[in-house]
Formats: sequence, C-alpha cells, structure tokens
Amino acid sequence: MIKEQLSSLDQVVLNFGGGTGLVMSIVLALIMFGIALDIKAETLRNIFVKPKSIITGVCLQWFGLPLVTFIIIMIFNNWLTPMVCLGMLLVASCPGGNISNFMSSFAKGNIELSVSMTAVSTVFAPVITPFNFWAWGNLYLKFASLTGTLTIPQLEIPFSEIFKTVFVILGIPIILGMLFAHYLPAVTAKIKKPFSIFSIVVFAVMVLGMFIPNWQMFIKYIIFIFILVLIHNACAFGTGFVGATLMKLPRIDRRSITIEVGIQNSGLGLTLLLNPAIFKPEMWNNPETGIFYGGMLFVTAWWGIWHIISGLTLATIFRKSNKV
Repeated sequence: MIKEQLSSLDQVVLNFGGGTGLVMSIVLALIMFGIALDIKAETLRNIFVKPKSIITGVCLQWFGLPLVTFIIIMIFNNWLTPMVCLGMLLVASCPGGNISNFMSSFAKGNIELSVSMTAVSTVFAPVITPFNFWAWGNLYLKFASLTGTLTIPQLEIPFSEIFKTVFVILGIPIILGMLFAHYLPAVTAKIKKPFSIFSIVVFAVMVLGMFIPNWQMFIKYIIFIFILVLIHNACAFGTGFVGATLMKLPRIDRRSITIEVGIQNSGLGLTLLLNPAIFKPEMWNNPETGIFYGGMLFVTAWWGIWHIISGLTLATIFRKSNKV
C-alpha cells in the first residue's frame, strides 16, 4: 500500500512555474550573504584553537548523517521507492541549513561553533555535496539491484555543474558577506538581525509558495512524506546529539552540533533538482526512460518546511532546560 502510493508520487509532475529555480538561487544567495555577516576571521581562529568540537560536528554532518540515512533506507526499504530514497540521501548530502545559526543562538548554544560549522560545511559543499550524493546514491542503487527495486542502473552526477551551482549560490555570497562585515562593521551591526529574521521568513515563504500550486497533490501524499521526513529529521538531530555526547563535549557545543546536523540546506537540494543542467529532464522526468523524480522533490521540499518547525521546537526545549 505505502510503496504503491509512493510509486505514483514519483510520477507526479509538480507545477513550480517558470523561473522558480532562478528565484530560489537568488534567495539562497542573499540568505548566505546574511549568514556570512556573522563570520569573522577571529571567530574561525578562536574555534580552531580547540578543534575537537568542530571536527566532531563536521564529521557527524559529512559522514554520520549520510550513514544514518542509508541505515534508515535499509530498514524501510520494503516500503520506499528509489526516488524517495535518493531524495533522503540528497538532503543528507547538503551542507548545514541557513537558519541553524539563529536556532543555535536561541537554544543558548555555542554560536561561534554554529557559525564555524556552517562556514566550513558551506565552503566545502561544492565538493562534499556531489561526492556524498554520488557515493551513497550508487551504494543504495547497488543494494536496490539485489532486492529487485532498481530504477536506475547507475547514478551519474555532473560534478562540474554542481560545483559551479553550489559555488555561485553559497561560496560567492559567503566571501562577499565576510568582506562586507570586515570593511563596513557599522552597517553590518545594523543589518545582521534583520537578515536573521529574513532567513527564516523568506525561506519559509519560498517553500510554501512551491507547495500552494501543488496543494492537492501534497494533501494526497503528505501522510507518508510527513512520517518519513519526521523520522529522518529526528534521526539527524539524534546523530548530532548522540555523537557530541559520546565525545563528551560541553553542553553548549552539544546543542549547536545537534542543531547543525539536524538543520540541512534543503533549499540547495531543491535548487539542484530544479537545475536542468544537473537533473536533465530527458533522463529524470521522461516517460520514455520511465524515470520520474517526483519523490525526490516531495521529500526535499517538505524537509524545507518541517526542519523549521522541529528545529524551533528543539531550540525551545534546549533554551528552557538545564539538563540537555
């Protein structure tokens, strides 16, 4: 029952409208510029003086989350479709989310660690994101071929196209934001807080704007995607919390790492999916090949909404607790 529903979900063609990918790219670039206003050379230097926390956090984000995601896929393989599984792996391969710094601050975590993790994962995203998606995606497809659920023989990733896209959307705004903060500190102090609010509001509106034209379709399938993303996101938070706890990190570091690992830049995932140079329509949305990636879009889009709700809820729990 569940697998049949998700299989029909793969073939749904979502109506995002012309120019959605471009608008999303511009919004993400502006958000990353805002994040970079908090990144200073001394912030990075201070956090690397004691590198245990940031090394732990980055390892959990780059290696721990994709591994946990793969395990979830193995456990629920009989109920999931290949495209839904690839959507989960794509989200897990993205860098930290654009609202994690605000949430870390609200949760009374280590804001310097949070900003540093965001900076490191973002700077290396042009390499880490395509590599993780390619490596874990093909590992999953090999497993799927053994279980008879294979849809695509091999996952071919245009590394150069992803590198260019991620660098333009994330890398350049980060560099410009750091330069802006360095040379215009007075202006930066005035606009940092509005940009934090901007990050949450605009991103939520952007993803909701994608949901509205497809609302009836989402209502039909939301129960399956909601439960799946809820489990995946909870496991992402758990990966950060358990990993940081096992490393015996301070409470404020543990909180920031938990949030950083659980808040993924799903907006970047959607931007990549909507880029025809990366996910070519003749390959990924073509009746002749029988490959449709509606499941990937649904999972990634709902992550963009749900992790805001779950992240703010967790941050509130952290803020009010003296035990976790």
